[in-house]
Amino acid sequence: MPYAAQLSLQEATGPTMEEVIFLHDHVLLLTCLMSLVITMFALTATMASLTHNDPTEEVEQLEAAWTAAPIMILILTALPSVRSLYLMEEVFDPYLTIKATGHQWYWNYEYSDETQISFDSYMIQTKDLQNGSPRLLEVDHRMIMPAGLQTRIVVTAEDVLHSWAIPSLGVKVDAVPGRLNQLPLATSRTGVFFGQCSEICGTNHSFMPITVEAIPLNHFEQWLVKEQ
Repeated sequence: MPYAAQLSLQEATGPTMEEVIFLHDHVLLLTCLMSLVITMFALTATMASLTHNDPTEEVEQLEAAWTAAPIMILILTALPSVRSLYLMEEVFDPYLTIKATGHQWYWNYEYSDETQISFDSYMIQTKDLQNGSPRLLEVDHRMIMPAGLQTRIVVTAEDVLHSWAIPSLGVKVDAVPGRLNQLPLATSRTGVFFGQCSEICGTNHSFMPITVEAIPLNHFEQWLVKEQ
């Protein structure tokens, strides 16, 4: 969960978000180093220009340097970015497939692997919340998944554009009517993870939260039997 005045990313609760944080830290480090080098060079050049004039050939070397440096920076940024992109979009032999369908304004979840489980997930109104439940984030039926195993999430929409997003899991996928988008979903621990529709989809856009609960595999199998 985020907290008030939080400036950093949410704590990673899955491998996808770990990759996002790694890429963020990598790019931030490159940015800080680049800023430090440019600042030191500007100060040195300013102090040196007070005592002598640079010849023409040194200016040409400087032009070559500020052409090559951005190329190297882009390469150092692009390589880990492409790696993270492929890891986040590749689905490796998922244990379970869950289809999420966006409606105005709720989500429907369908467990399509040898089960007939399907349910709608509506936001719980503030007056009906239990003590300690987060406002505008808790739902009447959570999406249940096994912790530690990869799940395929297939997302679509029934009416208008929606977006299924869980920040702490590093997942955000558009729900487009007539189209199926898929992403791998995995958690490194049990817990309850919250998100919201991230596409402006109408007047109640802010009132269709996403709540995912990751439970141990044996508890998940018991839940499947109970729901069937």
